[in-house]
Amino acid sequence: MTRITKLMLATHRILGTLLSILFLVWFLSGLVMIYHTFPRADREDKRAKMDFLSAEKLPSLQTIGNRLPEGELIKNITLNSYLGQTVFHIRTDKGSYDLPADTAETLPAIDWERIQKVASLWCSAPVGRVDSLYKLDQWIPFGRLKEEFPIYKFHFADPERHELYISSKSGEVLQYTDKESRFWAWLGAIPHWVYFTSLRQDAELWIKVVVWLSGIGCAMCIAGIYLGIRDFRLARKRKLTSPYKKFWYKWHHLIGLLFGLFVLTFCFSGMMSLARVQDWGLRAKLDINPVMELRKMTPSPLDYPLDYREVVKAYPGQIRQMEWSGFGDIPYYIVQADNSEITINANSERSVAPLNLTPEDIRSVLSKIHEAGDIKNIELLTAYDTYYISRKRRLDLPVWKVSVQDVDNSCYYINPSNGQCRYINTPSRWNHWMYPALHSLNIKVLVDHPVLWNIVMWGTMLGGTFVSLSGVWLGVRYLLRKARRFTRKR
Repeated sequence: MTRITKLMLATHRILGTLLSILFLVWFLSGLVMIYHTFPRADREDKRAKMDFLSAEKLPSLQTIGNRLPEGELIKNITLNSYLGQTVFHIRTDKGSYDLPADTAETLPAIDWERIQKVASLWCSAPVGRVDSLYKLDQWIPFGRLKEEFPIYKFHFADPERHELYISSKSGEVLQYTDKESRFWAWLGAIPHWVYFTSLRQDAELWIKVVVWLSGIGCAMCIAGIYLGIRDFRLARKRKLTSPYKKFWYKWHHLIGLLFGLFVLTFCFSGMMSLARVQDWGLRAKLDINPVMELRKMTPSPLDYPLDYREVVKAYPGQIRQMEWSGFGDIPYYIVQADNSEITINANSERSVAPLNLTPEDIRSVLSKIHEAGDIKNIELLTAYDTYYISRKRRLDLPVWKVSVQDVDNSCYYINPSNGQCRYINTPSRWNHWMYPALHSLNIKVLVDHPVLWNIVMWGTMLGGTFVSLSGVWLGVRYLLRKARRFTRKR
């Protein structure tokens, strides 16, 4: 036996004994993660609790701008109405401000009465009890939330056993769960993402732990693949499929030989979910960040030709939230209704019309970032592309695909109806293949055929599960042998 074989054998045996249970948990929880993720109170839930905007008594935007400190530049504005009060949420180059639309009003105090009103919007069931939290718990494990203490946790007395977390500082809802979502999280997201409160509240430590566990797991897999191929070659000389006769050894070898590469790519891509190729030195070569350049070009909300009040009038009793945004120097309003999102072109003073970006619009904007001659092709995609893809169909179609011939092989996917832009360059292509493509099988041929995706995903995940399960059994047997030898020596 060569030195490298001895090293690989020791590496695989020791690390496999230590990590096989972790890998088994990762694979089993990964199967659950296909259908259930970590519960959260998402934007759609929060938006549904907002009031409809009314055009009556809405001030001009210039009036709102005059209420800001002199010299601050407005970066973004969001307008919504909540619990009977309409508020402009403004972000400037120096800070954030919440300004009531009615100058005679002030922002309400975040007192117990308001907290109760917020809670009543989320669940109509009686409140069983309310806890005041000064420590993070399993459903709010993120360290940044410590700034919200105390956090009120409402336990509702309904069959679904809903639990609601509300900040005492902002009155914002932080989390909303029920018994079903909590059950599946314990089987899926929590073990898979190592979402344990004591660890997850320290984001930097959590990242290091997951990356190191995954990296060590990769070393174990590489050693196992090396040994599997070596043993298979030895067995073939004796016209056998495996040199092992004992059941668990034989099947660990054969299944590991068949699925070992997938186990390695799963482990490696899990590590890359928190690491980036940029951290390894593979960086963009352009001197500018195109995404930041697009944002810099967006006009100040005070300079939008179309008055936002005209948009509210055009959709009476339908708008829950408005946001000022833009694609380059083309301004638009993002209008949030109950069942849809509408993007209104703000370039016309009189016309309230949906946004529809043309190739000429796109070329005009991008030529301010790239050389005009570098913009080689603008084509309309009606199907997903290699780097514009979503298994759950969360990315809209059609989109304009813009290919740019520069040092980063830049590519843009631009939605003509809402202005959303996805920028792709060489590092982001590597990131795609090292994480979502390998880990979630976000590969076009599979995403285009959901049945095939499920077959491949379930097949490889079950293969990894059986490899890990046999590894657990062999690890237990190895430890028992060591324990018996130690006892005999004593």
